[in-house]
Amino acid sequence: MTEALDITSPGNPRLKALTGLHRRRSRREAGVTVVEGHDELSLALEAGAVPTTLFTCPDLVTPERAGLVEQVQATGAEVLRLGRAAFERISYRDSPDGLLAVLPDPARALAALQLPTDPLLLVAEGIEKPGNLGAMLRTAEAAGVDAVVAASPLTDWANPNVVRASKGTLFAVPVADAPAAEVVAWLRRRQVRLVVATPEADALVTEVDLTGPVAIAVGTEHEGVTEGLRDAADQLVRLPMAGRVNSLNVATAAAVCVYEAVRQRG
Repeated sequence: MTEALDITSPGNPRLKALTGLHRRRSRREAGVTVVEGHDELSLALEAGAVPTTLFTCPDLVTPERAGLVEQVQATGAEVLRLGRAAFERISYRDSPDGLLAVLPDPARALAALQLPTDPLLLVAEGIEKPGNLGAMLRTAEAAGVDAVVAASPLTDWANPNVVRASKGTLFAVPVADAPAAEVVAWLRRRQVRLVVATPEADALVTEVDLTGPVAIAVGTEHEGVTEGLRDAADQLVRLPMAGRVNSLNVATAAAVCVYEAVRQRG
């Protein structure tokens, strides 16, 4: 006998509300984000995130991944079973695997970040593309960065595409966002040096001391960091580049700088 489903209609009001979370304003007002996919949701759970609701499609969830549904249910989250058409209505993916959860927005206020005495931070200013923020999170998680701060961001941490690009590491690395001026003031109060990556710098990142409390800042690919952030920097650095192109993808540039800091600190 086929197990009864909780939702079969793509026009169900719960699903309409869920698709509304495509909008940044709706996510902000609700204080939530959406995580889709087995691997991303697994990492979020491992990092201690607790879903409020799991939407799952029995027709799409393979037997070897069914255990994750039970794992989420054990957290006390609401679990709703959807028909295929209903699930495809809410999915962000071309080939969904039948797992999509709503979780609290992981972004924190700057003051709420718990940092060690000599933190290594990554500051990303004015980033617009969710894929770049997500890629920087993956680097930060792999390198052991203590927190990633989005300064005056054009996209939000709760954007499902950030979650997807980060492979779920959004929940494993502390994140915050604030206007750039507030970020600078916060770093000053914490006595964290601000090292800004920009092609105009004289010093190579490999020539600068990146030990101790330090925040490495990167900006957009087209414009780089703003003049305000450059002026606030304790040190300007550039990447060694031999090619004709004077800038790298911002996530790549961030990775180079972060791993130079890891090398020095190791």
